[in-house]
Amino acid sequence: MKKFSVKTIVAIGIGAALFFVLASYVAIPTPIPNTKISVQYPVLAVLSMLFGPVAGLLIGLIGHFLTDLAGGWGVWWSWVAGSAFFGLVMGFVGKKIRLDEGEFGVKGAVIFNIAHIITHLIAWGLIAPGLDILIYDEPMEKIFLQGAVGSIGNIVSTAIVGTLLCIAYVAARPKKGSLQKED
Repeated sequence: MKKFSVKTIVAIGIGAALFFVLASYVAIPTPIPNTKISVQYPVLAVLSMLFGPVAGLLIGLIGHFLTDLAGGWGVWWSWVAGSAFFGLVMGFVGKKIRLDEGEFGVKGAVIFNIAHIITHLIAWGLIAPGLDILIYDEPMEKIFLQGAVGSIGNIVSTAIVGTLLCIAYVAARPKKGSLQKED
């Protein structure tokens, strides 16, 4: 098994903490109970793409676990699994986009947006509601409504904030091979 670098371990800790803070304090409530529009998923997407699938999985898992634990409603493992899945998949997407090399053009933005839309739909439209029904015996209508609203909110926030974060990250980094030694 590949060992994590100190940089990756720090990214997991900071990413999980950011996930917790954003989920707990920077969320827009919706009319659907226990469903918010959040900005932790754009951050999770970018960190996952930069540090890989295992780091993304752990950031989503730990961050969502801490959010639920501190929220006072108990840990909903079904939704924790959705966040972990989202981080894992976006980590694999990062291998295709290569933000770490300082490139994010139109092709990268299209890949990023298609990938996160599909991943959100699977996480919040299938995994979380499906596990809620299996684990917690939740009513199907209620849980799929929460999943639909969660999917839409997460897709919109990730499309806007995530794309802007990718553009800002790339703008702040020199492109690979662009630095030259002065004479």
